[in-house]
Amino acid sequence: MLKLYYSPGACAMASHFALEEAGVEYELVKIDLRKGEQRTPEYLAINPAGVTPALATDQGVLTENLVIMTHVARASPDAGLTPEEPGFDFDRMQSFSGFLGASLHPAIGAVLFGKPPLEGEARAAALEKALGKYDVVEQHLLRGPWAMGDQYTVADGYLSVFTRWLRQADLLDKDRYPKLNAHLNLVQARPAVVRALHMEGLEPV
Repeated sequence: MLKLYYSPGACAMASHFALEEAGVEYELVKIDLRKGEQRTPEYLAINPAGVTPALATDQGVLTENLVIMTHVARASPDAGLTPEEPGFDFDRMQSFSGFLGASLHPAIGAVLFGKPPLEGEARAAALEKALGKYDVVEQHLLRGPWAMGDQYTVADGYLSVFTRWLRQADLLDKDRYPKLNAHLNLVQARPAVVRALHMEGLEPV
């Protein structure tokens, strides 16, 4: 059985959403980041990078949301979590998710979760840089209603992690980000997403 190592509310939600959408059997293993459980020898033996998510499979361990989500989607083709044709549309989905993971995530992560916390002018500059990444998604990448257009894909669950964080921080301005706000509402209304949130002890925001 698949085993997902996650931390509630962290970016591993994206992989959790994918598993729940796919309807496969899996086990959840909570890693408490605040207690430093990601740095224990037991977890470092699973993921030497000391971060979540990690997905244990019969063939070994996979890390990184982009990889885990794609693995789950390809293993459950009937769930329709990727574009039907494994060509350009699939690559475009991966490009979208790649931007989220490599550009948007570290930018907003530095603002919301930096240690030590950013303050004053440094925080203001980092925040505006991060919001600029959201502008790119709002104005250029998000086709609507879903990331790829008319079909929900794993990229949508991934995007919702970061818009959720922004809304929780009261930064997902409805005038600046109307499409992102509408998208988050749609994702959080999906039964699979609601189930995954509840498993993590969370609610839609």
